Amino acid sequence: MQQMNTSTAGVTPGHNVVVVGTQWGDEGKGKVVDWLTDHAQAVVRFQGGHNAGHTLVIKGVKTALQLIPSGIMRDGVKCYIGNGVVVDPVHLLAEIERLEAIGLDVRSRLFISESCPLILPFHVEVDKAREAMRESSGAGKIGTTGKGIGPAYEDKVARRALRVQDLKHPERFAKKLRELLDLHNFALVGFLHAKALEFQPIYDLAMHVAEQLKPMMADVGYTLHTAHRAGANILFEGAQGTLLDIDHGTYPYVTSSNCVAGNAAAGAGVGPDQLHYILGITKAYTTRVGSGPFPTELPMDEPGTVGHHLSTVGQERGTVTGRPRRCGWLDAALLKRSMIINGITGLCLTKLDVLDGLPEIKVCVGYDLRGTRIDILPLDADDIDACVPIYDTFPGWTETTFGVTEWDKLPLNARRYLERVQAFIGAPIHMVSTGPDRVHTILLRHPYSS
Repeated sequence: MQQMNTSTAGVTPGHNVVVVGTQWGDEGKGKVVDWLTDHAQAVVRFQGGHNAGHTLVIKGVKTALQLIPSGIMRDGVKCYIGNGVVVDPVHLLAEIERLEAIGLDVRSRLFISESCPLILPFHVEVDKAREAMRESSGAGKIGTTGKGIGPAYEDKVARRALRVQDLKHPERFAKKLRELLDLHNFALVGFLHAKALEFQPIYDLAMHVAEQLKPMMADVGYTLHTAHRAGANILFEGAQGTLLDIDHGTYPYVTSSNCVAGNAAAGAGVGPDQLHYILGITKAYTTRVGSGPFPTELPMDEPGTVGHHLSTVGQERGTVTGRPRRCGWLDAALLKRSMIINGITGLCLTKLDVLDGLPEIKVCVGYDLRGTRIDILPLDADDIDACVPIYDTFPGWTETTFGVTEWDKLPLNARRYLERVQAFIGAPIHMVSTGPDRVHTILLRHPYSS
């Protein structure tokens, strides 16, 4: 039997790249995505919500994005919010309006999957009340952003979520909202000792935003499939980082979604055969926001210490929360775990310039775990807490790396540091970021090259 030819006649399918964080988030993914969209026609968010924070600096102007894909900063690039993302519709419209205020065309280029679960006001209240209860009971905070992300994912998994598509059907929306609100009010009042929320204000606000969102609703998976077959290059933009993944991270101090590269397929509605190149993003050191184990963490309070240097020179505060990020030496044993989980093709190392001026640089290459040497980050949180880092130490450099765009112009000691990291983790460094602007980039191999 002759096999049917389903390809688009005379057109070569596009080449697709997935960008993922390899640490605990905040690795600089937004800048890299923005830089790569010069070669992409579509950018897709596939997980998380507006707990993500992507800060872009373009010609010296800083823009912070939380839910909208970073490709929105490039004229003509289409942006998609995939089914794996939880959407706060009020926040989304506020972010759209903020971008429109600086002259960007957003609504004609942004498409939202009808299958996205909605974040509603009771999700936020449950999130905040739970954190307050954990703190008051002495259990300790998880460190959520308090934006309702986790409770919204819980409703999705429990098969009771209100989704973007429900906004098109007022009666259906009202019925489901009443049932869901009753459930969450029961928990808020009876268990979390918080106030109940009223139906009508939530319903009225949802119906108001629905009219603005309807033109942007789309069958994102099929649209991406069609664009790919027609030759479009697609960029899948991850949020958070691998060690915050709900399955593979430092549980329970994790986010509520899968942050790893494999979820780009499920969270966007495409086949895994459409994920051609996996670009892992890592800082030249390590940071973490919120609670949870962190083997290479350094004290940051005292001026003159390495931790203080990393925090202040790196301007390490969360884009979403404004919380100071915890800082420490680069953990290459952690990166080994991320390389395996994601199937990294190549690495982009960011913020190299923050290390300028340090007399020596350390890299964690393993741990002493209760008297046994291990070379990869364990998954059990208690084991991670017990890990004592084993470091390789390198001489630092006094020359500046800020804004350098060619490998050969980096200080010799900086190149040796990068080469050691590359050899240890077993994945090539294909890009190096030497500053916040999109032009501050050293390219060794382009992810969109064949």
